[in-house]
Amino acid sequence: MKENRKPVLDIVKVGGQIIGDQAKLNALLERFAQMDGYKILVHGGGKRATEMEGKLGVVSKLYKGRRITSDKSLEVAIMVYAGLVNKSIVAGLQAYNCNAIGLCGADGDTILAHKRPVGEVDFGFVGDIQKVNTEPIAQLIKNNITPVFCALTHDGAGQLLNTNADTIASELAIGLSNAFQVSLWYCFEKKGVLHNIEEADTLIRKIDKKSYKQLLEQQIIGEGMLPKLYNSFSALDAGVHKVCIGDISMLEKDAKEFTTITL
Repeated sequence: MKENRKPVLDIVKVGGQIIGDQAKLNALLERFAQMDGYKILVHGGGKRATEMEGKLGVVSKLYKGRRITSDKSLEVAIMVYAGLVNKSIVAGLQAYNCNAIGLCGADGDTILAHKRPVGEVDFGFVGDIQKVNTEPIAQLIKNNITPVFCALTHDGAGQLLNTNADTIASELAIGLSNAFQVSLWYCFEKKGVLHNIEEADTLIRKIDKKSYKQLLEQQIIGEGMLPKLYNSFSALDAGVHKVCIGDISMLEKDAKEFTTITL
């Protein structure tokens, strides 16, 4: 009897620096469209949102690499993430013959979240994910429609919430891992996790929980990388098949220059 293997699903999260560079974004979309099998693209757009806030006179703040979202910042995030960035990416994928559909967590009730409680800091309209409704997502991808998720969720009571895109990618991977063999790819402007962020040849090819702890103690990991690594280990602990961090080139079939996260 043949082993009943799960279908393969690749989830690619693209970072804000790539989104802000049209040439790099086009290269990413072309490579993503060429990937075989089922796939999902997740994007943020913090850099574009910050630019728009500047034009509109909205002041934004960060705390330990995470965005604090006021009511005005949320309005900008909705315009930029779900509108400008999301639809531009969908149109770009269509140009590469990848039949995509743009979504936020409210669409199809796919990602339910709650407003983050006030603790050490008030993050405002930031959402922490409660549940991923995998059924409509699975239906889309099994019909060869590629979901493109932006960094917005909803609370089920009419409120949209700004949610970290790395976390959305991780939670999608976890939720869909029951039905698919999921590989999660965090794609940004660097080769991967670096010992020295200014030197590309200091790539760390593999990180497990033990080395992760050492890197934290040595303060080698920057604030912007912390959410990626936290979500990477959460995904692996929950049954996700593989997690990798790197630049666009890691999506090539024979790529070797990136960071693999393992338990």
